Amino acid sequence: MLHEQLDFLEENNFFHDKVLAWNQIPPQDEPFVSAWGEYIQDIPHKGALAALSQRLVQLRFPVQEGMSANPDYLMATRKGMPTATMKVATGTELKEPKSLKVYLYQTYAGKIPVLETSNRNDFETLVRVLSHRNEPVKIPVSMGACLIKGYNNWDRVAKYKQSTEDFDFNYMKAHKELYQDAFLILTDNVYSGVPAEMMGLSEDYWRQLSMTIRREHEATHYFTLRFLGSARNHLLDEFIADYMGIVAANGKYRAEWFLCFLGLENYPNFRPGGRLTNYLKNVRLTKEAFDQLIIYLKKAAENVEKFSNKHYKQVYSDKCKYEMLLKLSKTNLIALASENAEKVLLDS
Repeated sequence: MLHEQLDFLEENNFFHDKVLAWNQIPPQDEPFVSAWGEYIQDIPHKGALAALSQRLVQLRFPVQEGMSANPDYLMATRKGMPTATMKVATGTELKEPKSLKVYLYQTYAGKIPVLETSNRNDFETLVRVLSHRNEPVKIPVSMGACLIKGYNNWDRVAKYKQSTEDFDFNYMKAHKELYQDAFLILTDNVYSGVPAEMMGLSEDYWRQLSMTIRREHEATHYFTLRFLGSARNHLLDEFIADYMGIVAANGKYRAEWFLCFLGLENYPNFRPGGRLTNYLKNVRLTKEAFDQLIIYLKKAAENVEKFSNKHYKQVYSDKCKYEMLLKLSKTNLIALASENAEKVLLDS
């Protein structure tokens, strides 16, 4: 019974048939990057929100209960219909629109657009608009970033139609790279909602590190999505992404940081509101199973820290950080928590 409840810890949904060699990093950008480059060029003249609202149709609508079922909203977001005469299309409002930054960030998978705001309310608004179809859903306090994937960009569809004499909708539909985008939404608030005093750092320094961790965390999800075929709300994905984020910010991995982010800084006690609950929404665990889960997580984090420190020169150079990402992607959390974790990583 206990094993059945925790068998998801043995899951690994990554595929390695498209893995790039180090000398192929970074690869060619995906097609949507050039379109976003044009959007960014308009920002100095129009402002970030206005420039994006012209291209991202969801930003032409407010956050409102039931918006995802509104007929006009559906016509605009599913069929790309013009919104000029739609009374409900009153636009998305931000508290601090001038604080919204839009830029391209280089990752192992190529550049990716980033929407960054220092206003927490605006971050939640953007996530609701672009990830939850303009519905006023609750956003966890511990959430400070979001990878939007498979976004249907009607601006790119329109441009493709204009540039193609014999437009074939079925052809376009079969080639998602012609109209689907990926991008990040970030806030520069403290990472995982963990206050600076808990980390033993100054407020400004911790916010600086938080952005580095958060951006690299999401960049890792983008890499696994593009080249390993998966980016899920799963503990293994989060373990790997946090590893890469912590190393980017701190220069080496620290297991206690990872545990703190999950709400396990006072292990074996769990802090309510810790990020761990974000990844257990579809998992039903008894108290015994939850207690065993946090044992696995603690051992996995400590084993990876021990391995990284022991093989320092083979782990923390630029090339080796990429190789470590691939190593972790070939394992699972049960294996990383085992006494054979070092062998598992060496063999992978």
